[in-house]
Amino acid sequence: MAGIPGPDDSLDLHAALGALVGKTPSHGGGTMNLLLSHMLDAAAVADVMWERYLAPSTRRRLDETAGGPGRGRGLFVWLCGMHDYGKATPVFQRRWRPGAEAVRAAGLRWHEPTAGRFAWHHGRAGGHLLRGLLSAACWPEEHVDWMWPLVAGHHGFFSVESALKPDRKARGQLEGDERWAEVRLALVQRLSEELGLGAVTALAPAVVPTRAVQLQLSGLIVMTDWIASGPGFRGIDELADVSFKGARQRAAAAWEKLGLQGGWGELPEPPPDAFAKRFGCEPRPSQELAMETARQMAAPGLMVIEAPMGEGKTRAALMAAEIMAAKFGADGVFVGMPEWSTDDPMFGRVREWVSRIDEKLADRVALLHGKRTFNKEWSALLREPREVRLAAVGECDEDERHGEQTSDGPHGSGGGEPVARVPAEWFFGYARGLLCPFVVGPVDQLLYATTRTKFVMLRMAGLVGKVVVLDEVHATDVYTSQFLLEGLRWFGEAGVPVVLLSATLPTPQRQALVDAYLAGAVGHEEFTAHDLCHPQGYPSATVVWNAPDGTGHRSAVSVCDSWRTDRPVDVVLLPEAVPEGDAGPEEHRAAGTTADAAVADWLEEELRHGGCALVIRNTVERAQTLCTVLRERFGDQVVLLHEQLPLGTRADRTADCLHRLAPWPTGTALVRPQMIVVATQVAEQAFDVDVDVLIADMAPIDALLQRMGRLHRGDRMCRPGRLARPRVIVTGWTPGCAVPGPDSPDADPLGRGAPRFPARSQALYGRHLLLRTAALVFTAAGQSGGWSLPGDIPALVAAGYGGDDKVPEAWRDNAHTTRRQEEAERRERIGNASHRLLTRRGDREAKTLADLHYVAVPPDKGEAGMTALVRAGDPGVEAVLVIHDGARYLTLSGSALAEDGTVPDDDLIDEVLADTVKLPVTCSSEAAAELSVPPGWGRHERLKYRRALVLGTDRTASVSGRQLRYDPVLGIMDEGPVTAEPSGSTVGRG
Repeated sequence: MAGIPGPDDSLDLHAALGALVGKTPSHGGGTMNLLLSHMLDAAAVADVMWERYLAPSTRRRLDETAGGPGRGRGLFVWLCGMHDYGKATPVFQRRWRPGAEAVRAAGLRWHEPTAGRFAWHHGRAGGHLLRGLLSAACWPEEHVDWMWPLVAGHHGFFSVESALKPDRKARGQLEGDERWAEVRLALVQRLSEELGLGAVTALAPAVVPTRAVQLQLSGLIVMTDWIASGPGFRGIDELADVSFKGARQRAAAAWEKLGLQGGWGELPEPPPDAFAKRFGCEPRPSQELAMETARQMAAPGLMVIEAPMGEGKTRAALMAAEIMAAKFGADGVFVGMPEWSTDDPMFGRVREWVSRIDEKLADRVALLHGKRTFNKEWSALLREPREVRLAAVGECDEDERHGEQTSDGPHGSGGGEPVARVPAEWFFGYARGLLCPFVVGPVDQLLYATTRTKFVMLRMAGLVGKVVVLDEVHATDVYTSQFLLEGLRWFGEAGVPVVLLSATLPTPQRQALVDAYLAGAVGHEEFTAHDLCHPQGYPSATVVWNAPDGTGHRSAVSVCDSWRTDRPVDVVLLPEAVPEGDAGPEEHRAAGTTADAAVADWLEEELRHGGCALVIRNTVERAQTLCTVLRERFGDQVVLLHEQLPLGTRADRTADCLHRLAPWPTGTALVRPQMIVVATQVAEQAFDVDVDVLIADMAPIDALLQRMGRLHRGDRMCRPGRLARPRVIVTGWTPGCAVPGPDSPDADPLGRGAPRFPARSQALYGRHLLLRTAALVFTAAGQSGGWSLPGDIPALVAAGYGGDDKVPEAWRDNAHTTRRQEEAERRERIGNASHRLLTRRGDREAKTLADLHYVAVPPDKGEAGMTALVRAGDPGVEAVLVIHDGARYLTLSGSALAEDGTVPDDDLIDEVLADTVKLPVTCSSEAAAELSVPPGWGRHERLKYRRALVLGTDRTASVSGRQLRYDPVLGIMDEGPVTAEPSGSTVGRG
């Protein structure tokens, strides 16, 4: 066969090592980078990371894996260097013609037609060849088995072993003959010698690490590769110039230039007065409880802190995290919140906390969500010039520019020293955000790390080595909770300390969270902690861990008194007309108008002498219509908050509410100006305000109690006399039909048939949970004193979620029917989630990463695509609102863009993006196809993937057959089916 060496050909090993290509000039800064040079570059980055980035716990685990203290560093560095071993093959070297000619000149051959006809990715090639190399070096098979997937998977996917081998039809032309094998062996020997490690045989590990540690290690390998592929590593094409010493200097310089940093490193255990030093006050009993419980843990584990709203759970969790980090060697924290808007206040709290530990740490805290440009604190940390701020802010979009820099900003190749007081720009590239040492973000960022998606190992590497803190864990639905449970299994296996927070956690959910963590910790497919004692008091701290001596798991439950005494909360009923399901639009509108008027009448009476009120509606539409009515009576005192406001407007209004309604410190007697906030579930949790009275739509008991957590939060606030006693008015329901027997219009709703709820409330929460909550609400409304809070919270949550349907006899058949229906839906949602989880059922006890990505899930592009994986239902459509006046585009505030949409000044980009809205739920996900991209946006990095909803001068447009209108107060509104052509259009101008 032509191309195969003849008997007179000779192999020049030195020339071959000096010809093998690692990076072509286009990826090597204009100069080809030799394969040996690139492998040493990656190894050098790993060496820098060992010193400056890896958590103490990670270094200890690698030492244990390698056979003892001091041995992990060499194994880690060598393995990172070996990531591109599969490039030493004909199928890769043939791709760049100048390099291929040099390789041939060194005496290596292949049959070009054959090698060019078959594909063999260098990652899979590396895994296949590494198997042979390690087996020949007499490594135990168990270590060969876990090692090869780390090399094979460094481009984002872990394949099945059967997919590693080259196509047999290629007849050896992809991997090459014995000369290629000789060159590969020389390559490995030279790499090992440069690293000072000796023979490959001596590198054999002593212990097989857990699969979670393997996944973390895989992510770190990817990280080293991406950094070593960046602009700080200009190619070296002369073998004489290649050395580990030189690579180490390049790696250190690149690390400094990128501005990369780890966390707090070896953290000393906090002193007894640490709480006062961190927060400027003495701890409350529940905070003392959390800290003492953390101190008693003998190994990394799971802590569940349950305490009332306003108790100070966040501070308790941060102090527990600090203690755990010091005990167990974590190098940072991830603080996950329910959604992006609740991240923003937490960002400031975390920065302040870490700055009290070490003032330099504050600049290493990342706010990790795509809307962070609208967070004023984040933006203020990014100094001028303007290009610096834009570069540092970056985007959270999931584009795939892996190793390359996308700008020459201050954290990249051309901007000098970093000036922004935020983490390095590098961390804000594709899938890298969690690698920041301190991260505040929506819990979805963690959930992404539990999906069977590309480069999931990078996300998991960013979590392992931290303490994970998750707030409001009760808030996940059955679908999303499957991803949370999956994450807890991996964290248990990896020994990640986790702190979970909730005010309203049902017992079954607490058990499921504990079982998932322990299943990972003990290495079982499933596990149930039958001996777990559930709290019999409130506040409480439940903690579990796997004993380090291998004798099984341990658990402990502690309780204490709340910092404030129980107080009665009156429950008042405000029924409304809820049309039957077959009622027409006019009947629904009339009922809504009457319901809004009733709320307005009530507020007008109760707020005669001032006061601040919060009204929480279950849907945006109900909030919008009520706001319209209330503003007719109360004017600008009414503020509206919901998901369909432009991002900038929502961020500003949220910040204003948090400021004006903040719970004042104890002892302050300040009369506040009257204010009414109408909101949806965005005000349900992590919304730290104090209001005098609450009106809320019927919702499951835990959600209703969360809403009540905004009520009378400051004990010594000066309130109007008639609002001095806390009251919640529950609406969003209508009594059921009369049952046989005496009846009157004012009859107790418990004595009637099952109540009705608005259709969208039922679709959102399920009728069964609403019925159980209604029974509790109606009972409280019929007794003096209502509920005693916070003491009644555990019993109310247990009654709302317990095994028996505690509803009136007349409701029972309806409750049983809806329960069966919803249980079937629950099983279906669990099944749907299982197809996207990182681990398939039956594979949770696997020992290696091989096959982990079998039937991988390709998400849609961007952060929205990832969110669609971990959230049930239609994720909705986002669009940037722009106005077209017939000649040019305008922002909502009237700033002019060019005729084709080009933004003439970079200062306007934030203003354009601030007008991003989520379209109404009546617009299906297919509506995205109708949206346009103004031609000029293609020239802007931050705009080119954004779609616009183009409004006419009357601020209307049509999408999916619906007429939409933008109102500066109400946000984007659905005015019903299109009946006439609007002046705006979503198509035709892009």
